[in-house]
Amino acid sequence: MKRNILYIVLLAVGVSSCHIYKPYKRPDVDTKGMYRDPVSVTDTLSVSDTTNMGNLPWEQVFTDPQLQHLIRQGLENNSDLKTAALRVSEAEARLMTSRLAFLPSLSLAPQGTVSSFDKSSAQWSYQLPVAASWEIDLFGRLLNSKRGAKAALLQSEAYKQAVQTQVISTVANYYYTLLMLDRQLSITEQTARNWEKNVQMMKDLKAAGNVNEAAVVQSEANYYAIVASLSDLRRQISESENALSVLLGQAPQMIVRGTIEEQQFPVEMNTGIPVQMLSNRPDVRSAEMVLAGAYYNTNIARSAFYPNLVISGSAGWTNSAGGIIMNPAKFFASAVASLTQPLFARGANVAQLKIAKAQQEEALIAFQQSILNAGSEVSNALVQYQAAEEKLVQRKEQIKSLEKSVEYTQDLLYLDSSHTYLEVLTAQQSLLSAQLSEVADNFQRMQSVINLYHALGGGR
Repeated sequence: MKRNILYIVLLAVGVSSCHIYKPYKRPDVDTKGMYRDPVSVTDTLSVSDTTNMGNLPWEQVFTDPQLQHLIRQGLENNSDLKTAALRVSEAEARLMTSRLAFLPSLSLAPQGTVSSFDKSSAQWSYQLPVAASWEIDLFGRLLNSKRGAKAALLQSEAYKQAVQTQVISTVANYYYTLLMLDRQLSITEQTARNWEKNVQMMKDLKAAGNVNEAAVVQSEANYYAIVASLSDLRRQISESENALSVLLGQAPQMIVRGTIEEQQFPVEMNTGIPVQMLSNRPDVRSAEMVLAGAYYNTNIARSAFYPNLVISGSAGWTNSAGGIIMNPAKFFASAVASLTQPLFARGANVAQLKIAKAQQEEALIAFQQSILNAGSEVSNALVQYQAAEEKLVQRKEQIKSLEKSVEYTQDLLYLDSSHTYLEVLTAQQSLLSAQLSEVADNFQRMQSVINLYHALGGGR
């Protein structure tokens, strides 16, 4: 008996060297050079400061009151976010179940029988047993199950955070898209009014003999083309409002909003150091918790090679003992300890261990890839912001030049009949295109802020 106990103790010590009892530890991750550091013309970007924009509450990034109201509505009503919250509740219940597995299981199974032999009087017997069973976790099966359930809970919480971050970013994107379309619609409507005046001006010039009929019909065609483009802009606004309404969990409707000129963002947008992203990015945390769960599953597969110790027992009252009816009831109790060592299941256990190891390697690859993807998204957002800032500077100068070009060509058309309306038309079209592009550039800058905040794991 002493030898058997010694054997079990030595075996347990030996198993501990196989990582069965060791908790998950994050593998070494090289984050050096993960962000490409563009040289910002505005000096508002930093990738070396430990301050991280992703740690800011979303209210400090998106300061428009109307947008904040919409984001709160989305966080309350979005169906994907509600589903993610339910998954967290499911994971919490599983963790509770795994913790309770360490405790004995109890059951009450009362029994009663009546019997009669050769027409004798009926004999009543009964038992009121309480049975208990307790698995002693010698080799970490229950421990690793509990740790795996904890990792699953953290993974579900990270998934919920990822959904929340996505909801915030998507609502902001739709909102800024509407502001961009509103501004483009306003510019186009003003251009249409100006070009309507040009049509009348061309008719007056024709009456004075300064231009021919071709200039009149060209101006009319140009005006109708601008008016036709208004329908597309209004359609895009309606579709964006409908999409945002669905995201907010409401019927399609008009969205109350501000203007693109009113939008303000943090003066400095720091990305922090890359290693912070491992803790901030919910999708990276989720991938890491999947890896941790796979690690614990591998430990569970290892523990299947070793004995399983279960202590069971029962106690209660009965008036029957071995077929003898006795009254009144007597107390009884029994206890059994069983140690089960797998023998012929070894082939299946080996296969399960190979599967668990392969799944752990797959999870490690997915975790490493999620880090690379996150770094790429941060880098893309930085470059997008830099490009938008540079384009806005040049676009303003372009618009100034085109405004002068329109003014000069119109004056020349009035003063010199040798100039044609085609020059005026070309200048006006170029100005409208530049004005619409400036709005799009401004939207790209705002979108890059959203993308950077999202890429850094913001959205708390």
